[in-house]
Amino acid sequence: MKRVWLVIVTALLLSGCATSTPSNSEYSSDDIAFAEQMIPHHEQAIEMSEIALRNTTNLDVLQLAQEIKDAQAPEIELMKSWTGVKVSTHAGHMMDGMLSEKELSELRDAKGKAFDVLFLQGMIKHHEGAIEMAQEVATSMNKDVANLSASIIKAQELEIAKMNELLLKP
Repeated sequence: MKRVWLVIVTALLLSGCATSTPSNSEYSSDDIAFAEQMIPHHEQAIEMSEIALRNTTNLDVLQLAQEIKDAQAPEIELMKSWTGVKVSTHAGHMMDGMLSEKELSELRDAKGKAFDVLFLQGMIKHHEGAIEMAQEVATSMNKDVANLSASIIKAQELEIAKMNELLLKP
């Protein structure tokens, strides 16, 4: 009986060690995964915005593109500063809302109203993906992560509403 008890206690101790997160980390593994995915996601939104700044003369789209670029660049820097975040050069991963290379190529080649429609539709899709990602860490125990999540959700929901209005304009 003593031997069975020892086996059970040993198994419980080992399983607890294997699943625990480091107590000295201020960011959970979910927080880190969020940042490591959101950084390339934001980088693509900035890339899309830079294309818009070159390819359209629509003042509303130009303003929106600049606002997106201005908002997301500092968020990237903030996430890069979080302890444990490893910045990847693999921006091509198809996370929620990411445009494919083909879609980016079509965006680069489009001009005028056709560009505006492609940009707005693509950015709506992109923002919806970012909102889904941000919702996954909305209840983070880390105040910085929870605040950034709330900020992303609020800002991008407002921008989606604005983009939908722009799509309805003749």
